[in-house]
Amino acid sequence: MTATGWVMTIAILASAVPHARLAAQSAPPASGAVWQPRGVQTLEHELAVRPHEAVDVVPDKTYTLAELIDLAQQHNPETRVAWQEAKSKAAALGIARSALYPTMSAVAFAVTLRTATLIGEFFHRQTEGVFEPVLHVEYLVFDLGGRSGEIDAAKANLLASDLAFNDTHRRVIYQVASAYYRLLNAEGQRQAAEVSLENAKAVEEDAKARLANGLATKPDELEATAARAQADYDLQAAVGAVDIARGDLATAVALAPGTVFKVQGIDELKLPSSIAGSVDQEIDRALSQRPDLLQQLARVRAADASIKQARSTYFPSLSFTGDGGLARAYGQQDLLPGTYAQGEVWNAELGLKWDLFDGARREYRIAQAKADKKAAQAQFDALRDQIADEVWAAYSNMQTALRQQQAAAALLTASQQSYEAAHEAYGYGVRNLLDVVSAQKLLAQARSEDIAARTELLLRVTNLAFRTGDLIQTQHWSPGP
Repeated sequence: MTATGWVMTIAILASAVPHARLAAQSAPPASGAVWQPRGVQTLEHELAVRPHEAVDVVPDKTYTLAELIDLAQQHNPETRVAWQEAKSKAAALGIARSALYPTMSAVAFAVTLRTATLIGEFFHRQTEGVFEPVLHVEYLVFDLGGRSGEIDAAKANLLASDLAFNDTHRRVIYQVASAYYRLLNAEGQRQAAEVSLENAKAVEEDAKARLANGLATKPDELEATAARAQADYDLQAAVGAVDIARGDLATAVALAPGTVFKVQGIDELKLPSSIAGSVDQEIDRALSQRPDLLQQLARVRAADASIKQARSTYFPSLSFTGDGGLARAYGQQDLLPGTYAQGEVWNAELGLKWDLFDGARREYRIAQAKADKKAAQAQFDALRDQIADEVWAAYSNMQTALRQQQAAAALLTASQQSYEAAHEAYGYGVRNLLDVVSAQKLLAQARSEDIAARTELLLRVTNLAFRTGDLIQTQHWSPGP
């Protein structure tokens, strides 16, 4: 190629560089417009071929909390992620243990060369070809803590991962139980709103009838109509809350939000009437079985193993290397006839390695490992204090919820009796309509508070079991009536 041709080629390549950079741009060119990258279409296609996992539910079946939890544990993506992470740590332990065994490789060497060898006063051309299939062995005989420290760290990391898997189940169970009790509360509020609307309609019809007979005034009728409209408004809000709560529960169970399914009602659940243990017992149990606290303790153990592994670099290591096999060769000198030959080949080598100076790298590695251990220990101490505080608060909230539930039940009974008495007295002309409407509102509020108090008590009991770790201990907690 002539000099002019080279110049033209370089110019064309240089002009193409900016276009190539533009095509390979990995960020939006400006902040003032929506970016439309080319790769989005391929991602959209991939998303279309990855549908949501279908979970079979029976529409007419009434699911208990235990059955909902079972569905969530099987299909919730969080449990699958934790499971795969635990399997990954198990594989890492296998990799660490493999360093205790020798490695064997099948190797084949093939070489051909031509040299000029000086013999007497002349160089003689020599041609050689060699082919060697051999078995290569490498084995680290000892290293004074390097491999064992790595294995101990892998064991601790696997234990931490397994405990994280258990903690994922603890959180998933709590999410499902919380969503379930919130749905029960929403359903109860809807039912209470329906009863309140029926009562308001009855009062309104009674007021209209008494007005027609001259026994009531127009303001009485308007007051009853307003109370009925308010009850209808409250019912519609309660219906919307049920839809939202049902979608939240479906999501926690790994169902589509619009999935239709039935759940066991709150009237079928048994409420606790007392608190079994003391708060100190609850705290002690939490500190002995909370998987996240045990997971943090396993991380401290892994940090200890890292220190052991770092210290091993101060000591020598002994390794063995060997090869054994056959060699087949061909040789020829000048134009003389060539010849073939073969025979056994082997070698064995012991190597003792001891790093005497590395620019303080080992010291810094040990210092780093010690600092990591102290940080892990501090995180363990902080988590232990946090767990104790969480259990204390959960225990206090459960005590409060129990007292509120008992008070709400008494309030509902009193409000029901007050409404019935006011309605009966109004029929005899002893009480006016305002008294009846007021009693009806108090009764509606009492129904709502009773439902809220019952579901709150169940939620607080579940929260205490979540904080103590009892959710994954069947001997301490089991969902359902």
